[in-house]
Amino acid sequence: MNSRERFLSACACQPLERPPLWVMRQAGRYLPEYRELKAKSSFLEMVRTPALAAEVTLQPLRRFPGIDAAILFSDILVIPEALGQPYAFRDTGGIAMQFALSSRAQVEQLAPAHAVPERLHYVADALRLLKQELGGQRALLGFGGSPWTLATYMVEGGSSDEFERIKLLFYTDRPLFEALLERLTESLIAYFKMQIAAGADAIQIFDSWGGIIAGADYEAASLRWIRQIIAALPREFPVILYAKGTGSHLIDQTFTGARVLSVDWTVDLRAARAAVPKTIALQGNLDPVLMQTTPEIVRRESSRLLETMRGETGHIFNLGHGITPQARIACMEALVDTVTGWR
Repeated sequence: MNSRERFLSACACQPLERPPLWVMRQAGRYLPEYRELKAKSSFLEMVRTPALAAEVTLQPLRRFPGIDAAILFSDILVIPEALGQPYAFRDTGGIAMQFALSSRAQVEQLAPAHAVPERLHYVADALRLLKQELGGQRALLGFGGSPWTLATYMVEGGSSDEFERIKLLFYTDRPLFEALLERLTESLIAYFKMQIAAGADAIQIFDSWGGIIAGADYEAASLRWIRQIIAALPREFPVILYAKGTGSHLIDQTFTGARVLSVDWTVDLRAARAAVPKTIALQGNLDPVLMQTTPEIVRRESSRLLETMRGETGHIFNLGHGITPQARIACMEALVDTVTGWR
């Protein structure tokens, strides 16, 4: 069984001798080869240049052959940009949108969903390059943000600490909020279909800010739109849903149609496995900060997590969030060796 088959078998909850391994945001700033490339090209240039995006995607796989899947090097904010709201990185850190959405006129001026695949053709081109390079030996993952998470950046005007503007829009002008979310949902459906046609073996939806809305409103603000997206994709196609800070909504997420639920490090994985139907795989959930410690600690903690899932099917080993720039290569090596050597 090659890496791609192992990954897809885990998505289908079939028995495996070990869980497949991949790490969110593999193309991390912790790799010297990434930093070398970044010194020559900006992040946005790399995202928009298929050959560079493919190269960055492949870097972790070359260094760590035990990783079972490649995740496309890109950004969730390519969708707002394709709709007419460009983004950039602040010198002080975080995201800055070119402007903040604040009116119905601005929402109505966003590009139609059918324009998204053409404007993001470079994503499809990068996926095709990767599909050819991987030769079916590793799974290829596409991804995108959830409508709610994208809306937070678009309405806040970038990164935010309090998310006041998006919450106020949700509570005070529900028709306008829904008009924006409908445009984003339609755009993401077109975008994901394009990724699937270009060769993606699975799609991951990142609801990174799903945990900042009041619990009773998570369905209306986020989950209903995710469900709509998954229902529009090919039946049985593997969709992975990651929603940070939403452990209390895990059961609700099982009804989205996602084949895999990815959980953050605050969730007890064994308890999640007991609560989630056996037909749905789980992905996770080592705390990313452990990658800044020592190889000994990483081996100990990853072994402990693996043991909690012994005898269970449908587990994809992953971090509970993205790998950080401060991660140590020696810790990553220890993680890969531990997971690939576990029986």
